[in-house]
Amino acid sequence: MTTLVFFHAHPDDECISTGGVMARAAAAGFRVVLVVATRGERGEPTPGVLADGEPLWERRISESYASAKILGVQRVEFLGYVDSGMMGEPSNTSPYSFWTAQVDAAAGRLASILTEEDAQMLTIYDDNGGYGHPDHIMVHRVGLRAAEIAGTPRVFQTTMNRDHFSRMLSQFVEQGQVPPAIEAALEVAEDETGTTAEEEFLGSLDQFGKPEAEITHAIDVSDLVGLKREAMLAHRSQIADDSWFLTMDPDSFTAAFGTEWFIETGVERAEGEAFGNTLWAQG
Repeated sequence: MTTLVFFHAHPDDECISTGGVMARAAAAGFRVVLVVATRGERGEPTPGVLADGEPLWERRISESYASAKILGVQRVEFLGYVDSGMMGEPSNTSPYSFWTAQVDAAAGRLASILTEEDAQMLTIYDDNGGYGHPDHIMVHRVGLRAAEIAGTPRVFQTTMNRDHFSRMLSQFVEQGQVPPAIEAALEVAEDETGTTAEEEFLGSLDQFGKPEAEITHAIDVSDLVGLKREAMLAHRSQIADDSWFLTMDPDSFTAAFGTEWFIETGVERAEGEAFGNTLWAQG
């Protein structure tokens, strides 16, 4: 049986960026393995979800198993590192944080799983971790090294399509469906140059994902967005029922989560060439 390994930084990352591909692979008969670098200790828990004295990391581990079951994952492993928090926070250098891990040591842990599973494919993040989170950046570095050690033949970097995301946000603004945090930014008065907050925000998207031209694969998982939503809801400590993206109308939710974007390591897509539409077959 062909094994596909999905390497993520924290619990809940798996269903947001690769949940559709994982579910489709499992349904197609592939062995799907989820490896999570940290236990997500630095997340902010949804108010009222944790029992008195319940550690967040324990809840997040159990949520990972629940999400994995929904997606059809056969094995879940944690590498045991501590969540580093957002870039620039003191927690970046906390003992055992993933950000301070030796790449070769962490890669050795992942490589042992890749070798044991005889994995034919590994997913990681792009070189900026999608949006600059230190643990996501480490997933990229550690994943590449682990694939090299284990001889895993194909490595895909999950990313955000920056151009698609910009178009989508512009549409949300027009339709009045804007996340509260973004809406607050858009209400800021024009700056001295006359640039509106909306234009400034959309212009800042170069910090997120990669340009469309660098992306090699666009996987249509629109038929699986209901399953992705269910897997997201399994992470109740992080994703409340009334969170913005879970209260989007169906069309907007599909626009946001119905395509999963990847860059195949060592492969370039020629100008005008169609995106690859599967991760487990050539062509």
